[in-house]
Amino acid sequence: MSMFAAQTSPPDPCYDENGNPRRCIPDFVNSAFGKEVRVSSTCGKTPGRYCVVTEKGDERNRNCHTCDASDPKKYHPPAYLTDLNNPHNLTCWQSENFVQYPQNVTMTLSLGKKFEVTYVSLQFCSPRPESMAIFKSMDYGKSWVPFQFYSTQCRKMYNKPNRATITKQNEQEAICTDSHTDMHPLSGGLIAFSTLDGRPSAHDFDNSPVLQDWVTATDIKVTFSRLHTFGDENEDDSELARDSYFYAVSDLQVGGRCKCNGHASRCVKDRDGNLVCECKHNTAGPECDRCKPFHYDRPWQRATAREANECVACNCNLHARRCRFNMELYKLSGRKSGGVCLNCRHNTAGRHCHYCKEGYYRDMSKPISHRKACKEIPVAPPTTTASSTEEPSDCDSYCKASKGKLKINMKKYCKKDYAVQVHILKADKAGEWWKFTVNIISVYKQGESRIRRGDQFLWVRAKDVACKCPKIKPGKKYLLLGNDEDSPGQSGVVADKGSLVIQWRDTWARRLRKFQQREKKGKCKKP
Repeated sequence: MSMFAAQTSPPDPCYDENGNPRRCIPDFVNSAFGKEVRVSSTCGKTPGRYCVVTEKGDERNRNCHTCDASDPKKYHPPAYLTDLNNPHNLTCWQSENFVQYPQNVTMTLSLGKKFEVTYVSLQFCSPRPESMAIFKSMDYGKSWVPFQFYSTQCRKMYNKPNRATITKQNEQEAICTDSHTDMHPLSGGLIAFSTLDGRPSAHDFDNSPVLQDWVTATDIKVTFSRLHTFGDENEDDSELARDSYFYAVSDLQVGGRCKCNGHASRCVKDRDGNLVCECKHNTAGPECDRCKPFHYDRPWQRATAREANECVACNCNLHARRCRFNMELYKLSGRKSGGVCLNCRHNTAGRHCHYCKEGYYRDMSKPISHRKACKEIPVAPPTTTASSTEEPSDCDSYCKASKGKLKINMKKYCKKDYAVQVHILKADKAGEWWKFTVNIISVYKQGESRIRRGDQFLWVRAKDVACKCPKIKPGKKYLLLGNDEDSPGQSGVVADKGSLVIQWRDTWARRLRKFQQREKKGKCKKP
């Protein structure tokens, strides 16, 4: 009783007791049970005789009966293949008599979705076939590949060697074997095919995409190619003999699990009545074979015993509803994060909607995830407000020294006192200066005056701004290389026409770190 009591609200097998994701798999089942099997031949459409051979010592007897589809007691329909198999009341599907090679008899079973098949077994009421083949489909019967062949004459029937060795190079190859092909027993014989038996990577199935693919099937087909006979089918009184040769099966089983790639513990029927995985770990799809929308920060992966490989939501600071995965960024991050937010809202921008778009500045009193974290810059860009008295008559000659400086190298890095990455938030006019409120994101080099990360002031002379040397726009990010100079205010850094101000590129971070390391090793020689 206690076992059933525990099942009323079982813990979710896809998460451990601390709520951490872990691999989970649906129960092992006979996926053929109760399903319809389509067969190419069934006796009794026209009532007819069939005879069952029994042997006692050297004596062979034939007991004859009638197969009649109109009489339930004398019918042998394909439904008997997948009903409850009761050894005390055997029910057998039976083919028409003597459908002999080159004609064959096929039975086809649709599992309804992808399963990972462990075995296919058939229990016979007749002698086992002399030759038969098992096929699988992964696309609901559109195409078929062989799973296994059985024959006393592998080469002649299937052009295959008998009992070929399976190596890591041919793990997805169907082999032919003469085992399970003996005519005896005349009834009750079994053929059981294990999908992983003898396959070298079976012990490491989690890490073998080849075998994961090999055991996957949506449909199973069995083809009976050749009947066993006693060789009397061509004698004068051959009619009685021919009525003794047919295929009859009491039970068809396909053992396996609903394929969910380790992300579901059960399969359920959807609204349309189709079998689908009940996906966890932020996965989706009939086999939990993709990440659900907005969970694209890492690529989808099958769960393993060691790693659940849960899909992770993109970090968009609550400003985006859609994102995509970028493999290049994922690799650059050390395989941690590859999500890129799409259509950032609330005046944000960037891969994570993590800074304010051009024309807006960050309200530091609110977290970046707040929908009003970015405010519109009230003043016009400073480049348009410079008066003629501030602007030198010839900007070209005034700025000449600072033109053509849009590349960075070790020499330029060494010449400057400081190197920082800044985000320009807003601009205010202060006499002969422009005072920019900036967020210093990274400090790559600093002189005697310490530069701290965070919000600071950047001071630039009005005539430099008027001539656009340096050219600075609120809302943009820049790499700033300059020299120590006393600022007109109490604090901040100063940039002038000799400073290097270039719009920021993410690829520079690595280069600047290299410059830092070289400088520590004494590679910067002061001019």
